[in-house]
This record gives sequence, structure tokens and C-alpha cells, in this order.
Amino acid sequence: MVCNRCVMVVHNEMEKLGFNPKDVVLGEVLLEEELSDEQKEKVRAAIEPLGFELIDDRKSRIIEKIKNVIIDLVHRKNSHLQTNLSDMLSEELNHDYSYLSNLFSEVEGTTIEKYFIAQKIEKVKELLVYDELSLSEIAYRLNYSSVAYLSNQFKRVTGLTPGHFKQIREIKRKPLDEV
Repeated sequence: MVCNRCVMVVHNEMEKLGFNPKDVVLGEVLLEEELSDEQKEKVRAAIEPLGFELIDDRKSRIIEKIKNVIIDLVHRKNSHLQTNLSDMLSEELNHDYSYLSNLFSEVEGTTIEKYFIAQKIEKVKELLVYDELSLSEIAYRLNYSSVAYLSNQFKRVTGLTPGHFKQIREIKRKPLDEV
């Protein structure tokens, strides 16, 4: 789940199935009791057609939490870190960063840093399409050290300069869960 609408949809589906979730947040549903295998299959059958998946193993939950922390940081907090990303993730998830990094790379086939950069570039695309901020303002908002650094990273990831991207807006942005 990567947005508030996703949270609402999952919450509604859980209620339709007769479960009363205590809390539904990005990537997680908190229930009063553990689900039986039969109940898990009912949940899976209800949410998969909606584009969600049931994550039931510990490693997958950690990966999902890493993604949600990064998405929240980039898309809601505008990448303003009080510390570095590795320290923040370690603190948020109560695991050593090297464990998180190795697990993420093993499962996702990319590094946490590359995933973070991909999320930032998607946010840059969004802000460029809205055309409300200058590139300098976007660089500041997303905590880039300079416009040049943002432009170089954008070109490395997309193959286009930010200015060219802005001109050919028909290139579709990726949904956050596909980054």
C-alpha cells in the first residue's frame, strides 16, 4: 500500500470479510488475532484482484517497511533527513543497516540507495509535470546539494535532462509501487 487511498481500500476489504482491523497503515494491517490459513486465503482472494498482495513472511515484511519508510520520506516529507538514510532506517526498523541492505539487495535485486534515488526521481518527474516549481526549488525541496547534481542524476536515471522531460510530458510517470 503506497497511498492513503490504498489504506482505505484495504481497510474496507478487511471489514467486508468480517475482520475489524485495529489499524491499517502503509503496508500493514494490525488485527486483534492471528489469522488462520483459511482466513489468510480469503484475504488474499479479496485483495489480489485490487492489485495488493498478502505478505506473510518476516523478510518480506521488512522489505515492505523499508520501501514504505523511503516512500514516506520522499513523497511526504520531501527528503529532509535529520540524519543519513542508513541511520534512519536502522532506527525506524530496529535492525542493523548492513542486515537491511543485504536483505533488500538479495530480495529486490537493487540497493536501498538506488531505490531511494528512483523514488526521488519519480518525485522530481511529478514536480516537473505540475510545473509549479523551478528546478532550483525542486532541488532544494528534495535535499539535493545543487541543481547540477539533480540534473546529472535525473539524466543518469531517465536518459533525459529535466528540461527535455518537461517538454515531452507524454512520458508517463511510474506508479510508486512499480519503482
